[in-house]
Amino acid sequence: MAENPPPAAQPPLETTPPRLATPSATAAGLTAVAKTARLVGQVGAVRGTRLLLEVNQVDGFDCQSCAWPSPDGNRHAFEFCENGAKAVADEATPHRIGRDFFARRSVAELATQSDHWLNAQGRLVEPMVLRPGATHYAPIAWDEAFRLIADELRALPTPDAAAFYTSGRTSNEAAFLWQLFARAFGTNNLPDCSNMCHESSGVALSESIGIGKGTVTLADFEHAEAIFVIGQNPGTNHPRMLSALADAKARGAKIVSINPLPEVGIERFKNPQDFLHPLKAFKTLLGEGARLSDLWLQPRIGGDLALFKGLMKAMLEAEDARPGTVFDPAFIREHTHGFEALVADLRSTSWDDVVAASGVALESIRAAAAIAGASRATIACWAMGLTQQPAAVATIQQVTNFLLLGGHLGRRGAGVCPVRGHSNVQGDRTMGICERMPEAWLDRLDAEFGVRSPRHHGLDTVGTIRAMAADRVGVLVAMGGNFLSATPDTEFTAAALRRCRLTAHVATKLNRAHLVTGRTALLLPCLGRTERDRQAGGEQLVSTEDSMGVINASRGRLEPAAPTLLSEPAIVCRLARAVLGETSRIPWTKFEGDYDLVRERIARVVPGFADYNRRVREGPFHLPNPPRDGRVWRTRTGRANFTVAPIPGGVTGPGEYLMMTIRTHDQFNTTVYGLDDRYRGVFGGRRVVFMHEADIAAAGLQQGQLVDLTNRHGGVERVARAFMVAPYRIPRGCVATYFPEANVLVPIDSVAARSNTPTSKYVVVTVQPA
Repeated sequence: MAENPPPAAQPPLETTPPRLATPSATAAGLTAVAKTARLVGQVGAVRGTRLLLEVNQVDGFDCQSCAWPSPDGNRHAFEFCENGAKAVADEATPHRIGRDFFARRSVAELATQSDHWLNAQGRLVEPMVLRPGATHYAPIAWDEAFRLIADELRALPTPDAAAFYTSGRTSNEAAFLWQLFARAFGTNNLPDCSNMCHESSGVALSESIGIGKGTVTLADFEHAEAIFVIGQNPGTNHPRMLSALADAKARGAKIVSINPLPEVGIERFKNPQDFLHPLKAFKTLLGEGARLSDLWLQPRIGGDLALFKGLMKAMLEAEDARPGTVFDPAFIREHTHGFEALVADLRSTSWDDVVAASGVALESIRAAAAIAGASRATIACWAMGLTQQPAAVATIQQVTNFLLLGGHLGRRGAGVCPVRGHSNVQGDRTMGICERMPEAWLDRLDAEFGVRSPRHHGLDTVGTIRAMAADRVGVLVAMGGNFLSATPDTEFTAAALRRCRLTAHVATKLNRAHLVTGRTALLLPCLGRTERDRQAGGEQLVSTEDSMGVINASRGRLEPAAPTLLSEPAIVCRLARAVLGETSRIPWTKFEGDYDLVRERIARVVPGFADYNRRVREGPFHLPNPPRDGRVWRTRTGRANFTVAPIPGGVTGPGEYLMMTIRTHDQFNTTVYGLDDRYRGVFGGRRVVFMHEADIAAAGLQQGQLVDLTNRHGGVERVARAFMVAPYRIPRGCVATYFPEANVLVPIDSVAARSNTPTSKYVVVTVQPA
């Protein structure tokens, strides 16, 4: 008898195609207010309103969504955006998933449902196990679940046959305990979601300026004269950033948007806060919205490196004509290395090559360079549009070069601003969630806890997937996230997961990663950030680090969704006790009961966290940032480094397109809240491929036609089926699709050089009628 196929790894095809309509003309505005009001109603008007008034407040809880910072003081009563409200309402849902739900539905049946449907079913409320050969999840006691994991871990031939994944939602305290447990167990296999997003930024900035983080604060936007927003869609991914941009624009800053797609959020913005002010409300209601970008440059996918070489070349020509008016000679002389090599490279680069590779007209490049040259305080912001290309690291270093020429680091109103996605992805890295932490950091950890951390490098996310596929990793334990849907090459990753002995996921809600499993699988339900965390030592707080290195306390306000839920720190501590036992140097039981004890240890291990408990309770505090604080460069040269990189060559042939994956406005990362993307005019579905009208005609296709997308990287055929053609203002030869539906096309072995980040913004595809 033939075996039943395993549960499907890809989201199902849509029975009804999406509907195309006119996109929104402005970001936010009354539509965002109305959407937020509906979300409040879903969790109860009084309950929902009270909850939103606690979001991002000093004595409230940190938003589970993006990592955009809140002001140090003088926060708005409504310190959240539409997408933050979605995240809060999603976690505070009254719906619950328990044993009866899983008894009625097999894992294979659940896998036929959409990501939107899976998420909408509600909160997980008790531990569940999928035993070998079983078709349904069944309940399991917490202690038995921990013993099961412990038995599997101890049965491995080496600690490096396990991997411990971390989501960017995990708090500082849980992340620190998680990496401590992994290293005490004996492995540096600590893949995390940063490997798939801003790893390229960390590598690039560490080499260029000596720190893998941004150098600006929110206050710097109040003093910027020019802001470049590159490969980023703040209207959907970081909506509160629009307020900072609008305020900067009102003070006279010039804003340049660089993106292959036009994004309404960077074009026009109606600030919902204005409806609270009588003098602003009427004008905001009837007006067109604040114009944000002064200039939009539209590079082709992968054209950013060439574009920034062109910007610098134009600035160099202006500096040659008027020495000392564009560059900052004193800064370059006193603080940088490699300037002469960069200048020689720019002079030898032809304008024809710049224009051809970037796809941007010379006059547009000169216009942007003129804005940069006239600015005495420039901020460069970027996100996944830069970090998920093959030349991502080199591209980000060209952006850094661009700022260094004008001395725009360690200066008020200026600096690098990689805008992180998930709310604590940067804090996780600070807490040691990394497969290759510095030797000195590990020395402090070992001295504090009496362990010997392994010194060989562990596995990142792509490395973990490959190791699972090769049977070198047999146990994956994930602290949050949606591993399957967040990672590349969906079918390859699914096959790798199925080879594991055990996959275990700490989670608040059901997602597709829970349905494509190892031989045994566990779901371990945890508290959400909105919920009160009561332990033996009383009610606890946790903390997070935002995109700008600011530490914020977070205190949940809701009663837990179920009394059976455990907090993330409690899950780590109980698992560690089951695997390693209790020791005087690592008192897991005490850590579980009182997170102050965890923070005391963090203060002695992690730089910048001295007196952690007092400072986190007094309000937000900033971590040290040597380039910003004193123009100190902890690089191999002791200076900020200019770097030289060639313009990448083209990779597409006849009938091929470069594809980038993007989000809809109704999703955050892999969580799908709804089926609309009103900013792009897509409603009721997600399987669309955006194409230039001329490319649609040249390919003999029509708007609304269903097509299959194919990638053949490395001789492997990967197919994403039944995507609807949607005309859009995108460069010729480029297409865009939503993830995770299109992740199946992203090859596992197509990664950014030096960062190993999957190239989700640079995938060669063909398009054929379905």
